[in-house]
Amino acid sequence: MTVALRDRTVHVEHCMGTVFTIDIRDQGEWADVIAEVVAWLHHVDTVFSTYKPDSDISRIRRRELRAVDAHPDVLTVLELCARVQTATGGCFSAMPNGKLDPTSLVKGWAIERAGELLRARGSVNHAVNGGGDMQLVGESAPGRPWRVGIEDPLNRSRILTVVSGRDIAVATSGTAERGAHILDPFTGHAVTGYASATVVGPSLTYADACATAAFVMGARALHWADTVEGYEILLVDSNGKMGTSGGWPNSSAAHADAAAVMGVAGTNPPWLRVK
Repeated sequence: MTVALRDRTVHVEHCMGTVFTIDIRDQGEWADVIAEVVAWLHHVDTVFSTYKPDSDISRIRRRELRAVDAHPDVLTVLELCARVQTATGGCFSAMPNGKLDPTSLVKGWAIERAGELLRARGSVNHAVNGGGDMQLVGESAPGRPWRVGIEDPLNRSRILTVVSGRDIAVATSGTAERGAHILDPFTGHAVTGYASATVVGPSLTYADACATAAFVMGARALHWADTVEGYEILLVDSNGKMGTSGGWPNSSAAHADAAAVMGVAGTNPPWLRVK
């Protein structure tokens, strides 16, 4: 469904088992571009879904297809997964239960690529949101940064804090929607003791994967984030206690400036880039 207003075009699409919102804040006719973005998202679902039996990932899992013979995007994603696994000390894994499952990185990567497509087609102010993970580009309105509320995972009617800024990504992993489903790659068991991990930074590919890794790390994630330039973490345990990495502003504040949240403006860390 697409709704076009004078200075805003919004499209809602069901894909990957969740809801995507493409929110363009530039004037113009965007129907063709939105169609490209929607086609891209469905392409990603077709290739990477672990629920579709004919997807490339499902066929690789059944050993009917080699990764090198799959769609080229598969090797791109698996290389990204390997780099994030190394950077997180193994707390992120594309094989959390012994089976290939890169979905903890794929959605963020797909959304970030969708934003790049919008930018390439002329949009300089837009947000792409997939199930609460979002890449925000430019401004929400002239002179107004984007503002994103961080939901309390134990009381979804409550906002813990708000981050704001231009050209930022926000990703959250946790138990609010699917219960204890995030597996510790080292034990194979679901992680308990924490309710959510939110990562803010410039790249949603990295933020999405690292939100999963941070959930596995637990309290260690807050110190780990201090070693990663441009990314910050908000961690909520199962009792509702919050912890933040060193660059995250006071979580009791009404809002947080993105420059303070991120520390610096940037792009993907060098080890994450795939040419």
